[in-house]
Amino acid sequence: MSERYSRQTLFPPIGNEGQERIRSKHVLIVGAGALGSGNAETMTRAGIGTLTIIDRDYVEASNLQRQQLYTESDVAEKLPKAAAAEKRLKRINSDVEIHSVIGDATPEKLEELVEGVDLILDSTDNFETRMAINDISQKYEIPWIYGACVGSFGMSLTIIPGRTPCLNCLLKKIPIQGMTCDTGGIIAPAVQMVIAHQAAETLKILAEDWDAVRTEMVSFDLWRNQYTSMKVSKAKDEGCLSCGKERTYPYLQTENMMKSTVLCGRDTVQIRPPKELEIQLSELVKQLKSLGYQVKGNPYLLSVDMEEQRLVIFKDGRALIHGTKNLTQAKSIYQRLMG
Repeated sequence: MSERYSRQTLFPPIGNEGQERIRSKHVLIVGAGALGSGNAETMTRAGIGTLTIIDRDYVEASNLQRQQLYTESDVAEKLPKAAAAEKRLKRINSDVEIHSVIGDATPEKLEELVEGVDLILDSTDNFETRMAINDISQKYEIPWIYGACVGSFGMSLTIIPGRTPCLNCLLKKIPIQGMTCDTGGIIAPAVQMVIAHQAAETLKILAEDWDAVRTEMVSFDLWRNQYTSMKVSKAKDEGCLSCGKERTYPYLQTENMMKSTVLCGRDTVQIRPPKELEIQLSELVKQLKSLGYQVKGNPYLLSVDMEEQRLVIFKDGRALIHGTKNLTQAKSIYQRLMG
């Protein structure tokens, strides 16, 4: 298949030398959902050398609308996304070395996985994991590409240690947290647009065309026909604990991680965020009801009925997930609805 990458090598910024560089690189994709599956397929077709994918979830029917690697048979078998992705990707390009990891992308697990990695792609759905990726990136000097989308909105930013502000710097000045796909919905074109931005930046970095790498934050709303590119260089903070002069990598430390505990004698897991929140329960009730959830509430808490579990959320952000003793599953449910 000598012609396999011919159209890619005909593109002057890549060429044969760039293709050889791409072939020698290793990318870690954190999350195998909408962004993860799309990025994984693009990198596999582009002829990357090694691809590692970590994801804790399994394929559900609601994923098929936008997560392009999966099929109805994956749903019927309840295949873990990482395993289903590996199976499909190996059929697309048998020359790519693909490793799937079924599990939670904890700081400890990420530290294990980043050895020999040239780039990390953020394809997760929560900020706890993103902040851990950010600190891992700074600690080991590995570039990473942030990506997020909800509704018709999306954004992406390439973060290069020593050159750009990190995510921890930006959170102090730019509000980039928000709804999740489970609370705000999502249309597939928004996913594909973020993938396009992330994948293009990935190819630039793998081909080592550093001058072409975009350092602005890109955001868009496809439904409202809006597109914005924002310079973020001035957000660089020398006092940042993740990338500044005296780094402590706070998001790799246990005290800054979400706490989850199985309650004694009950089929229930308690989730507690690292810091107390101030949740507007009335607004959250409206939001969840609009998405079809059965929600009941009072001034102190609200209860959300799901297919097999029931989620009780308190004003301080603490939650009880009834109907499971699985900490990873409970954490996933919480982050789906709370971000």
